[in-house]
Amino acid sequence: MIEYWNENWPTMIEDSQQHALMVLTAIGIALVAALVITLVFLRRRNWLKGLVYFFSLLYSVPSFAFFALLLPLSGLGMRTAIIVLATYAEYILLRSFITALQGIDPQLLEVASGMGMTRQQVFYKVQLPLALPAIFSGLQVALASTMAMATIAATINAGGLGQLLFEGLQGQQLAPILWGTILTVILTLICAGCLRLIEWSLTHSWRAAQTKQRKEGK
Repeated sequence: MIEYWNENWPTMIEDSQQHALMVLTAIGIALVAALVITLVFLRRRNWLKGLVYFFSLLYSVPSFAFFALLLPLSGLGMRTAIIVLATYAEYILLRSFITALQGIDPQLLEVASGMGMTRQQVFYKVQLPLALPAIFSGLQVALASTMAMATIAATINAGGLGQLLFEGLQGQQLAPILWGTILTVILTLICAGCLRLIEWSLTHSWRAAQTKQRKEGK
């Protein structure tokens, strides 16, 4: 293990960077898309149900098959991997967002609307802050799922830590398999910790803004 690290650490660090870039780009695209879809179709529940069902169908497609379907369109490499990973993450995030937002007490929304807030203001100032815990829980699940699934992207030359795993499998070597697994877990834990910090920061900022508004109201 140590000997393999000493001989290959520059490549392993590069693979880790590629893996992180691929996963975080896919999660970022899926997050923006989920926010836009939720905001546009929040009051159209039939549309939302249809979209969730559509992404659930895509989610059920095996990853190897999904990669193969996209290869004629986007070719080999990280671009195809990001499209597939973002699509899979979209289902998780969209379902989490809808569940979180629809679970908010409707009376709170009526009070906010009665205060003169627009639909967008109600979404960003009331619904989104209240739904943050559930939203970040969905992000955690999407992150862990995407990190694991991204290892398969090495089969289409997308790079990442999957290269270590397939190198070990092809050469029947244990060291690269173990290092690929360990680095994937470490990368997931680091990103999950960053998500926790972001959630704490956003929640703290929202509570501070609420406290300030109450003081000004008095």
